[in-house]
Amino acid sequence: MRIELPAEDQEKLKKIIKEYKEKELSLVSVLQNINTSCNYLPESVIRYVSQELEIPLSLIYRIATFYNAFSLTPRGRHIISVCVGTTCHVKGAPMIVSALERELGIGIGQTTEDMNFTLEEVACLGCCGLAPVVTIGEDLYGKVTQAKIPKIIEKYRDVEVVERTSSMEDSSAVAAAL
Repeated sequence: MRIELPAEDQEKLKKIIKEYKEKELSLVSVLQNINTSCNYLPESVIRYVSQELEIPLSLIYRIATFYNAFSLTPRGRHIISVCVGTTCHVKGAPMIVSALERELGIGIGQTTEDMNFTLEEVACLGCCGLAPVVTIGEDLYGKVTQAKIPKIIEKYRDVEVVERTSSMEDSSAVAAAL
């Protein structure tokens, strides 16, 4: 069965695929590029890649579920990672997680309704001297306290949310395309 996607999405995907098809194929790189563009790997897009690259869907899903950098569900614009490694745990990471859950109104592994934030725990960020540590995207915050959480989050709430124009980047449009 031929997978149909909106023309705009097909063009974006064809550019991504062509970049790697001409070289030695690197499925991980294709998936990384799509994951960055969409903030996750939509099912219809995975099916399209499978079809275009003639790679079994099962292989793509094995790779997509093996690497934790990939997500099969929509994620927020800002990924908040709380280190819960031993040092961070001892220095208050569980309280930081609770403060973030209260501030955002979501739990670990969840995304805010406005698609602005996703909250996750990570085993260790390797910054034990700064414990407890939180990252938001590429920004690192050390010696975080519950009192600092609202001010940290406010910085990212004030950032204007970029309107997504491509249906490939809109999870509801992708779901409708299935």
